[in-house]
Amino acid sequence: MNKPSTFSIVGYDDSTGELGIAVQSKFLAAGAVVPWARADVGAVATQSAANTTYGPRGLDLLAEGRSPEAVLETLVAEDEEREIRQAGIVDANGNSAAFTGEECLDYAGHVSEKNFTCQGNILVSEDTIIEMADGFRETDGQPLPERLVSALEAGDRAGGDRRGKQSAALLVVEEDGGYGGFNDRKIDLRVDDHETPIAKLADLLSLHRLYFSQPAEEDIVDLDGEIVLKIQRLLKKLDYYSGPVTGKYDDSTRNALLDYCRVENFEEKLRDDGKFDLRILKFMEENAADS
Repeated sequence: MNKPSTFSIVGYDDSTGELGIAVQSKFLAAGAVVPWARADVGAVATQSAANTTYGPRGLDLLAEGRSPEAVLETLVAEDEEREIRQAGIVDANGNSAAFTGEECLDYAGHVSEKNFTCQGNILVSEDTIIEMADGFRETDGQPLPERLVSALEAGDRAGGDRRGKQSAALLVVEEDGGYGGFNDRKIDLRVDDHETPIAKLADLLSLHRLYFSQPAEEDIVDLDGEIVLKIQRLLKKLDYYSGPVTGKYDDSTRNALLDYCRVENFEEKLRDDGKFDLRILKFMEENAADS
């Protein structure tokens, strides 16, 4: 059996109610195996010859009101191959627990505290787990998704998986937090096969923020003057605009920008108050540089 030689972190944000898991593994598409979560219930990571029943079964037990420790006791007791398993659980109150079977390949271990648990197997050393935990603590106050990815980055810098790198994933849930509010899957990003999966996962999270989150105050500027000049020049380079570069936000510029934003899925980011999201401009610059 191929074992997801993996390090992961399961976390809870007591200010937003978000629950999530971030994972990296020398294993194809670890995001399809390791992370499981349900809004207002909890989150589970199952790895090291992962038993995927730990995910849905663990969440059902948490929903019954059992503690993470009690849930793990039940899951492990029901599993005849428990000693090759590893799992971490956090509930919707921030309580955490983890299990590392005695037959998990070295280094294997975990650190569980209030609001998070870190676990890993087939690691270079325990420094991976220690640095992940430190990284999560030190980013207190930042959004949960960024904290989870930062913890992965810290673990990777400390040595990470001793077999190498292949995949990474981030799953974050919040009640009605999914696209259109139809489910709780707020963020579900997967890097299934990549030389630097954590770096790619961080890039995808940045894109997710661009597409689906509200801009910060410093990202909003007046849509006039120098900003319009830049937009016109970029739209020309990207073959969306053929008019003069005047710095005036006229109908032809507006229509060209709308066409571009429709293609790139930014049309909902356009505003009708004379303001513009600078994050779109940055994306346009990167797009033009690659063209």
